[in-house]
Amino acid sequence: MDTEWTSALSHLECARCGRTYDADEARNLCTCGTPLLVRYELDRVTASTSDIAGRPADLWRYRELLPVRERANVVTLGEGMTPILPLRSYGARIGVPGLLVKDEGLLPTGSFKARGAAVGVSRAHELGIERITMPTNGNAGAAWATYAARAGMGSLVVMPADAPPITRLECAMAGARLYIVDGLIGDAGAIAGQAVDDGWFNTATLKEPYRIEGKKTMGLEIAEQLGWRMPDVIVYPTGGGVGLIGIRKALDELLALGWVTGRLPRLVAVQSSGCAPIVRAYEAGASTAEPWVAASTVAFGINVASALGDFLILDAVRDTGGIAVAVDDAEILASQAACAATEGLLMCPEGAATLTAVARLRAGGWLDGGEEVVVLNTGSGLKYPHTAEVAEPPLLAKGAPLPS
Repeated sequence: MDTEWTSALSHLECARCGRTYDADEARNLCTCGTPLLVRYELDRVTASTSDIAGRPADLWRYRELLPVRERANVVTLGEGMTPILPLRSYGARIGVPGLLVKDEGLLPTGSFKARGAAVGVSRAHELGIERITMPTNGNAGAAWATYAARAGMGSLVVMPADAPPITRLECAMAGARLYIVDGLIGDAGAIAGQAVDDGWFNTATLKEPYRIEGKKTMGLEIAEQLGWRMPDVIVYPTGGGVGLIGIRKALDELLALGWVTGRLPRLVAVQSSGCAPIVRAYEAGASTAEPWVAASTVAFGINVASALGDFLILDAVRDTGGIAVAVDDAEILASQAACAATEGLLMCPEGAATLTAVARLRAGGWLDGGEEVVVLNTGSGLKYPHTAEVAEPPLLAKGAPLPS
């Protein structure tokens, strides 16, 4: 065993009934049908924040709080440590001068999905899993297919026909068995389920416990990049909600270790008005969310009509004094264009939805303008060229004079 590589991994625990499982056996859900969460023996963690600072700038710097036991089983493309950038001009424009963005579009495969795939595939590889399958709205499938190829594993991906075309290309180029379905991600899930029956391991959202562990590194990085402290508010585009659940889990673990102190940030879940089951449940005071009928949004990554982890998302929002907000597609595209023109940052539609939400919360008084607010740009806008609304530039003849 590599004595310099120490995971504090302990066991798996049902997020609802509390039943525990051996972490060294491949598992999907609890017998009650609920997602499993990874638990650590935090008293075994001897590293300090100074130790973390001296490690390579990738998400594996937090190895004590990640589930891979042996360094040799890590499958990596250099993921992690994306920048946190001030949005001074845009923030001043909407009355939130302390606005920051964590830009996940710089990760391998161009989205935050690389985090969950890196840790999920690494742990699957460590557990001896050879074939994985999943439904996807695009980016997750692309990431998991890419990391599966890196690990020498097989992958089978099913995605809706309306998923971003570039993600189809990514899956195909990574050697995945790719299928397109005329429907939504739930329909894709039903087809991927047939592969599970044939022995493929199910890596759908929250149907295995390790994707959360990769996504939680967003929260670990935010705390470290801010000097081992927490911002006032974190705003997250929410579909399946794994990132939001993971960020909350990360900050809870950091508090338990004493690496950060103080009050948790208020967590804001942002959805599109065309698919807002979490917002509807939040506003109704419900503990779970009913499926959204006829879901549709330009922010395709959050076009999730029914989230398996709905109760975990709602708990994270309510426990931290946060809120759930729905924004319109037209506002999302306007925010995307305004941020690109003002800050030089082309956010994905899902990320741009967080900007719209911040502006709305400031206008409504939920934000007073003095907070430090971190929004998550979950992917590169370059993966969504079909959503851009720009005028066609003039076509000039050879040798023509430049118009004034």
